[in-house]
Amino acid sequence: MKKLLASIVPAAMALVIGAGSAFAAGYPINKPREIDWSFAGPFGTFDKGQLQRGLKVYVEACSACHSMNLVAFRTLEDLGYSEDQLKALAANYEVEDGPNGEGEMFTRTAVLSDHFPPPFPNQEAAAYANNGAAPPDFSLLAKARYVERGFPQFVFDIFTGYNESGPNYIYSLLTGYQEPPAGVEVPDGAHYNPYFIAGSALAMAQPIYDEQVAYDDGSPETVDQYAKDVSAFLMWAAEPHMEERKQTGFMVIIFLAIFASLLFLTKKSVFASKEH
Repeated sequence: MKKLLASIVPAAMALVIGAGSAFAAGYPINKPREIDWSFAGPFGTFDKGQLQRGLKVYVEACSACHSMNLVAFRTLEDLGYSEDQLKALAANYEVEDGPNGEGEMFTRTAVLSDHFPPPFPNQEAAAYANNGAAPPDFSLLAKARYVERGFPQFVFDIFTGYNESGPNYIYSLLTGYQEPPAGVEVPDGAHYNPYFIAGSALAMAQPIYDEQVAYDDGSPETVDQYAKDVSAFLMWAAEPHMEERKQTGFMVIIFLAIFASLLFLTKKSVFASKEH
């Protein structure tokens, strides 16, 4: 299965979804499309069905090149999987362990407490296999890729709890591959994408295509749907406790409102008979 995935995913998958600190001024050429995510807003929640589909896209179309070092198999239980299902998923991977009694490292089948193993033994090997640039880890990518929305939108974002910039960017990049316009030269081995945050072209070829990943729930097997699902999954991976954070924040606001009202009424009661 691993060999099959490796043959599907382009070997040029190197500079996916940004170039870290190499973000360039004036890019992206096109601002990311804004998608109506279920987790958007102060009361948004994750769609578990979408997260499960996103995990499937990651496993079958992305994991051959991109690691997810901070996500343990057992945490996927939050997506609605049973323990047996997660054990079956983990059994498809091997992880390095040790040292053993002889002081040597060894490999074993992954268990629920293990994290997704990286597809390459080290950064150098990853870079060598991908045009000299190691593909970024996916664990926090949805929070790390942020495109400024400018004034006055960023002011309103403070009050609306806007945190969808990363997923919007990832979705836009995955669906934004196109032929370069007239007069635009693209270096050999690069691919034009006006949504790329560090330039007009990137080394990663288009990684997903229609009907590449089979869905069990009847959802459309299109690039658009794949991009939405994997973007949502990466948002969950970057902030798995987002729903709890929003619930806690809402309760704190309610408490502060009640507390402020009580203080105001107490003040009025105490100073009602006082001359001012």
